[in-house]
Amino acid sequence: MPFIETATEKPLFRSPAIFTRFSNVVAAESTRHGGVSNAPYASLNLGGSTQDAPENVLENNHRFFDALNVPFETVAKSHQVHEDKILNVLESGRYEGYDALITNLPHIQLAVTVADCTPILIYDPVTKSVAAIHAGWRGTVKHIVSKTVAMLQSEFGTEPGNCLAYIGTCIDECSFEVGEDVADHFESAYKRFDKEKEKYFIDLKQANRAQLIEAGLSAGNVEVSPYSTVLDNADYFSYRYEKGLTGRMLATIGVVSQ
Repeated sequence: MPFIETATEKPLFRSPAIFTRFSNVVAAESTRHGGVSNAPYASLNLGGSTQDAPENVLENNHRFFDALNVPFETVAKSHQVHEDKILNVLESGRYEGYDALITNLPHIQLAVTVADCTPILIYDPVTKSVAAIHAGWRGTVKHIVSKTVAMLQSEFGTEPGNCLAYIGTCIDECSFEVGEDVADHFESAYKRFDKEKEKYFIDLKQANRAQLIEAGLSAGNVEVSPYSTVLDNADYFSYRYEKGLTGRMLATIGVVSQ
């Protein structure tokens, strides 16, 4: 089973199975269910960069983190800019310009916002450090995942072989149609040319999985979401499929005790 689901028919979140044996770790990925927002943000829109009412977004965030038994005031997020800057988070709050967050401090809940881009969560059970990464195609080609693993090593002494990682729900390969200008940035293993459409299709999940393994993680310690923001749009927001008028999910990880 790739996920531990909540008990409801339409779960508010799904928890990656790879972290569930660690009782001190809270890790989850939100769905679009269980919130208060109206269409086109229905219903659990957790992103503040939309035109949704701010009070709805705040209420949705409280619902999501309450369901995880995580105090909202312990959450750390950043306004993401599709770059490769990484922040070592020393206190909770809202930051600007970082697409990856790391910490080795308990009671700080890292979170990244997604709606097609790839979320990656990492946990090192030895140093009790965590990372939350937002990797769109630009972040992927900038190797933000590799750079984050390297920063875990330099900041906390992490050995990549000890780490576990989750590659979350994002746009799937068969839906991520791009032109040559984007495809040229990817190695051939992660792109497919469709002669009929004269377009390329990019596999963000596998590109980021390869970065984790190249950085030293064991292939058996990497879980990949079976879900797609496009194919499973009834459960997840997709910026591309919904033509920009949609909500945002969160992927989150934190250590609640040492």
